Amino acid sequence: MAIDPKLNNGLKDPKKKKDEKKEDDLSDEDLALKEQLELYVERVQDSDPGVQKLALDSMRQEIRTSTSSMTSVPKPLKFLRPHYGTLKSFYETMGDSDQKKYLADILSVLAMTMSEEGERESLKYRLLGSEGDIGSWGHEYVRNLTGEISQEYAHRQQTEEAEIYDLRELVIQIVAFHMKHNAEPEAVDLLMEVEDLDLLIEHVDVTNHKRTCLYLTSSARYLSGPDDMLVLDMAHKIYLKFKEYPSALRIALALDNLQYVKEVFLLSDDILQKKQFCYMIAQHGLDFVLEEDMVSDDEEMEALQEIINNAKLSEGYLNLARDVEVMEPKSPEDIYKTHLIDGRASASGSANADSARQNLASTYVNAFVNAGFGQDKLMTVPLESSSGASTGNWLFKNKDHGKTSAVASHGMILLWDVDAGLSQIDKYFHSPDNHVTAGALLGVGIVNCSINNDCDPALALLSDYIDKEDSTVRIGAIMGLGLAYAGSQNEQIRDKLTPILGDSGAPLDVIAFAAISLGLVYVGSCNEEVAQSIIFSLMERSESELNDSLIRFLPLGLGLLYLGKQESVEATAEVSKTFNEKIRKYCEMTLLSCAYAGTGNVLKVQDLLGHCTEHLEKGEEIHQGPAVLGIAMIAMAEELGLEMAIRSLEHMLQYGEQNIRRAVPLALGLLCISNPKVNVMDTLSRLSHDTDQEVAMAATISLGLIGAGTNNARLAGMLRNLSGHCKDPDLLFCVRIAQGFVHLGKGLLTLNPYHSERFLLSP
Repeated sequence: MAIDPKLNNGLKDPKKKKDEKKEDDLSDEDLALKEQLELYVERVQDSDPGVQKLALDSMRQEIRTSTSSMTSVPKPLKFLRPHYGTLKSFYETMGDSDQKKYLADILSVLAMTMSEEGERESLKYRLLGSEGDIGSWGHEYVRNLTGEISQEYAHRQQTEEAEIYDLRELVIQIVAFHMKHNAEPEAVDLLMEVEDLDLLIEHVDVTNHKRTCLYLTSSARYLSGPDDMLVLDMAHKIYLKFKEYPSALRIALALDNLQYVKEVFLLSDDILQKKQFCYMIAQHGLDFVLEEDMVSDDEEMEALQEIINNAKLSEGYLNLARDVEVMEPKSPEDIYKTHLIDGRASASGSANADSARQNLASTYVNAFVNAGFGQDKLMTVPLESSSGASTGNWLFKNKDHGKTSAVASHGMILLWDVDAGLSQIDKYFHSPDNHVTAGALLGVGIVNCSINNDCDPALALLSDYIDKEDSTVRIGAIMGLGLAYAGSQNEQIRDKLTPILGDSGAPLDVIAFAAISLGLVYVGSCNEEVAQSIIFSLMERSESELNDSLIRFLPLGLGLLYLGKQESVEATAEVSKTFNEKIRKYCEMTLLSCAYAGTGNVLKVQDLLGHCTEHLEKGEEIHQGPAVLGIAMIAMAEELGLEMAIRSLEHMLQYGEQNIRRAVPLALGLLCISNPKVNVMDTLSRLSHDTDQEVAMAATISLGLIGAGTNNARLAGMLRNLSGHCKDPDLLFCVRIAQGFVHLGKGLLTLNPYHSERFLLSP
C-alpha cells in the first residue's frame, strides 16, 4: 500500500531533520563562517585564476588563524569536511600552476582529519604542494606529518624504493621546527625512524643540547643493537660540540671506547677538569695510562695518574669517615644486638650453634663492617692491649678454613691501604700453617683490590706461591691475583695462570679458581687466548670431574671474559655446543647471562624465561639456575625492566620447580643489589622462613645483598628477629653474613655496580 504523498510531506527524512537541528545550534558567527567557507569552495572551482587565488588565500587565512581548544577539531576544518571529496576531485582536473600547489597545501591540512587510515594523504599532498613553511599550520599538523613520514619511510624500505630525498627535505624542515619549539624528543624520534640521526647535530644549539642528549642517552637503553651505540655516539658528538667534556667522557666510558677517552683529555685545557676525568675513570675501574700529549706538566701528570690508580682512595675514604664520625671500630656484637632479642631464643640459639662456625661468622661480619677503616676489635688489636686479647688469640679460635678467612679478613679491614696492609699481613707469611699462609695471600689480593701500583707488590708477593704443592696455598695465591688485578688485563698474570688450566696433574679446585681469576683479570675484554685455554681445559675434564660442582667455575670464568659484550660471545657460544652434554647447556646459559649483563635486552630475557619454564628430570636441570640469575643480570639495567623482572621472578616462585625456587631469591638479591625495595624485602623475608632449607638460606643471604651498605633499619630488624628464631646453625650463619652485608663499611660502601646516576656499569 502506497503512502499518501500529502502525509509524506509532514514526515521529514530523519537525517535532514538532524542536519537542520545542527544548523539551528550554530551561533550566527559560526553560521556566517560556514557560509563563507562554502562560498570559497565554490570560488576555488571558478575558471578565472585570479578568483581561484583569492579564494585559496582567504581559505588559508581562515584555517591558519582558527584557534581552537586542543580537544576539538578547529571550526574551519569541521565545516570543510563535507567538501573534502569535491576539492580532491577538482584538484585532479587542474593544470599545473601555483594555484594547484596552494590547493594541495590546503588538502594536506584537511587530510589530517579526513583521510582514510593508512592512506598518508596529508603527506602525499604536502609533497605535491608549495615549499612554504610548515610550522605556520600549527603543531598538530606537524606532528601528524611526522607520523606519516615514519610510516611512508618504513613502507618504502620494504618495497625497496630507493628514492627518499623528497622526504628528506621535509624531515629537515620538521626537525628544525621541533628543535625551535622545545620538542627535542619528537625530532630525535623522527630522525631515528628515518635512520638519519646525523642531521641532528646541525640543529642543536646551546639552549637545547642538554635536553637532546638526555633524551638520546635515556632512549639508548630501550634500543636494540647497533642502534643503541649509534645514539650514544651522536650524544657524544653533541657534547663535544658544546665542550661538555665530562659528559662526553661518561658516554665514552659507556661505549667502552678508549679512543674517545683519550680525545677528551686532548681537547680539554683545564687541569681541574682533567682531575674530574681521572676520578670518573677511577670510579669506573678502567685501567688507563695517561700519555705525554694529554697532560703537559710532568708533576701534574703524575698526580693525575695517581688518581686513576686509586692511590689516594684509602686516604679519601678515611677523611670521609672522620667527617661523618664513624671511625670508632665496631665489634660483631654491636651488629648482632643480641640483647634486643627476647632472652629465651637467643640463649638456646647460641648454645646450639657450634662455636667454630660462630667465630667464622664473626670474622666475616667484623671484616665487612670495618672494611677499609684499618682498625677493628678482633684482628688489628695491639698485642699488649689492656684486655689481654690479641690477634693471635682470635686467629686460634678458628679451625682450618676459619684461619684462612680470619687472616684474609685482615686484608679487608685494611682495604686499599697498600703500605700498611702489606706490612701488617707480612707476619702471617712466616707461619708453618698452610691455611694461615693461604689467608695471607688472599689478604694481599684484597688489600690491592682496584689499586694500581707501579711496583706491583701483589704480583711480586703472590707469584712465588702459585706453583706450591698445597692446593689451599695455590688457591689463595691465584684468587689473590684475580682480585688484585681485576680488569687490568695484565699479561704477566695470563702467562702465570694459563699453564695451570692446561696442567693435567692439577687438582680441579685449583683449575676452577684459575679460570675465575683469569675471568676477573680479563673481564669484558673478549680475549681469545684466555677463552681458548678455558675451553680446552673444559674439554679435557673427565666424567667424574664433570659431576663435581666446582666444574661450573670454568664456564663462569669464560662468561666473565664477555661481560656485557653482547654479540661478541656468539663464536664462543657455538664452540660450547660441542661440550659434554652434562655441562653444555649450563655453559650456554652462563655465557648468555654474562654477555648481556646490564644491557636490559628484552629478547634475551624472554629466551632465558623460556628455559626456566621447562620441567626437566633430575640431573638435566642444572642449567636453569644460571638462566634465573641471568634474567636478573640482564634486567638490572633500567627501572622498567627491573620491575618486570621482579614480577616474572615472583611467578616462578609460584609455578617453578624446586631447583628454580632455590635460584629465585639469589636473582632478586642481584637484581636489587644495595637497593632495598620494600616489595622485594617482603618477598625475601617470607622466603627466609621457607620449608626448603636452601630457599631459606638463599633468601637470607639476598636480604643482606639488597641492603648491602645501606644500614637499612627495617632490614636490620628483620635479620635480628630471624637470628632469634634460628634453630639451624647453617641458617644462623647465613643470617650473620647478611647482617654483615647490611652494615658494610658502616654504611659507606655499596655493592651496586652502577654509578654516575645509574648510567654507567662498572665491569
